[in-house]
Amino acid sequence: MRTLYTALLYLLAPLVLLRLAWRCLRYPDYRQCWAERFGAIHPAVGEQVIWIHAVSVGEVQAAESMIRALLDQYPEYSILMTTVTPTGAAHVAELFDGEVAHVYAPYDLPDVVARFIDRVRPRLAIVMETELWPNLFRACRRKKIPLLLVNARLSEKSLAGYRRFRTLIGKTLEDVTQIAARTSLDAEHFRSLGADPDRIRVTGNLKFELHIPPGLHEKAALVRLDWGVGRPVWIAGSTHEGEDELILDVFRELRKTISDCLLVLVPRHPERFAGVAELCRHRGYRCVLRSERLPCEPDTAVFIGDSMGELLLFYAAADVAFVGGSLVDAGGHNMLEPAALGIPVVTGPHVSNFSGICRLLLKAGACRQVVNTAELQDTVRCWLQDSGERHRVGDRGRVAVEQNRGALATVLGMIDHYLQT
Repeated sequence: MRTLYTALLYLLAPLVLLRLAWRCLRYPDYRQCWAERFGAIHPAVGEQVIWIHAVSVGEVQAAESMIRALLDQYPEYSILMTTVTPTGAAHVAELFDGEVAHVYAPYDLPDVVARFIDRVRPRLAIVMETELWPNLFRACRRKKIPLLLVNARLSEKSLAGYRRFRTLIGKTLEDVTQIAARTSLDAEHFRSLGADPDRIRVTGNLKFELHIPPGLHEKAALVRLDWGVGRPVWIAGSTHEGEDELILDVFRELRKTISDCLLVLVPRHPERFAGVAELCRHRGYRCVLRSERLPCEPDTAVFIGDSMGELLLFYAAADVAFVGGSLVDAGGHNMLEPAALGIPVVTGPHVSNFSGICRLLLKAGACRQVVNTAELQDTVRCWLQDSGERHRVGDRGRVAVEQNRGALATVLGMIDHYLQT
């Protein structure tokens, strides 16, 4: 089955190159991917390497606490991160400021994977969340490199897709040394695909180990000065195409009763920053972009967060947080970031990527899930006008995050076992 999979990949290689070329034309940051995605890398790492793969921003964020602990506890090791997207690469640079090396992940072709591994020679491989690559995993097994799936998750949607290729996925999971599953349900999903139950351990969710940078609240206070200390502020973070229009519809209605309300709008993908700003202006709103480094005037209606790595800062400076990718069917984004900061969270109906976290926050009374823009409008208005309720909901979120920490210690114990053997 893996032979057929590999043959298909080679047949599709010309199309992959065309797609990469198209992306380079639209997004110049992809140009750096070319050589690295085919294994032609020169990582600035030492003799002992821990290799961590995280697809993009969300996975990098989930790995942050683990990486910081590894940097502290294993100074004799170098850490190399791979991502697939330029936004993921930028987030690595933003978070770790040169302490962690980065290259783009290799395509899952046998010769490419072999070239990558021969150049990196990792002592341990850690793959975040749900990435399953048959040739890469087999190469690690042949080279006797322990391979850990960390913060491993399988949504119902992903499970249904993988079941179509159960034989291939089952063989791929045989090459995994250990699976650190987020929940017992995730563990059961991996077992149903053929993973050895003895190699699966439920560790909890690393996303609860959210790292709050020192001085974040002080920096947030300065941002709030620029926004207007006395103004009600709500943030729509990680919004997707088609969602910004809905948010602006809600904002229009909110301003009828809260006329000085400021909307902080942070699109998920940087290539959409300019388009979202233009959309706001077309709706008649005066905007300030983060990149302009200007304070908001009283007649500024929308602040556009057109920067990378600052969403947590913007959440900390806001009064109410809507977490995007949930009014449109994009699976939602991480609700724990504002919750950990004590900011009340509202999300839409589409949260398949974070369904467990959403259930936990709803049960704790730290989040509200709305089904349409009318309910979103009512929730945001209520919280902006009722500071007591807003703070009660925010405090519940902070407590819920704190009570669910613990995954990091378990994962670090697993890593230490394989580094010592």
